Amino acid sequence: MKKLMLATRNHGKIKEIEDLLKDLPIEIHNVSEYPTIPEVVEDEETLEGNAIKKAKIIFEATGIPSMADDTGLEVFYLGMAPGVISARYAGENVNYEDNNRKLLKELEGVPAEKRVAQFRCIAAFVDTGVEKTTEGICRGKIISDLRGTGGFGYDPLFIPDGFNETFAELPLVVKNQISHRAEAFLKMKALLSSYFKQ
Repeated sequence: MKKLMLATRNHGKIKEIEDLLKDLPIEIHNVSEYPTIPEVVEDEETLEGNAIKKAKIIFEATGIPSMADDTGLEVFYLGMAPGVISARYAGENVNYEDNNRKLLKELEGVPAEKRVAQFRCIAAFVDTGVEKTTEGICRGKIISDLRGTGGFGYDPLFIPDGFNETFAELPLVVKNQISHRAEAFLKMKALLSSYFKQ
């Protein structure tokens, strides 16, 4: 069976991606299995740049076709911030709580109708002589208090359009039908499906 390496140690992300790709005829691995591989510094200026960089570095380190993604929360009122720095919005070595706290502070007093946001995800796949990317977007709004215990990152603050629950309140099966990551990875899955049949 052919192998695919996920260029992440984020267990929430691994779980979501494995669920999305579960019926592909491939063996899925992730970099947690390779403790000697250092963290990839995400210093590119775009989500696309970071996703491709991560996939390339992990492919070069393992020799296994690799897939990575980079995701940003883009809040229209904040000029599409935090965007590419979503994971380190509150600074270096911060956690989800710190980032959520900063976002709430930035949006303090902003009325609900102006709290429109979108999650944008770029998935990248790299193999010898191959480099592919796909994009997924999920529109919604940022609420003013944390709700839910599922998911990760900004999920407790984000209600996708057409729903009353945050990503952190929705079951994973529902999130994986509507999320930005689901859209990007389902597009990638279609590409990989034909690629791994070769």
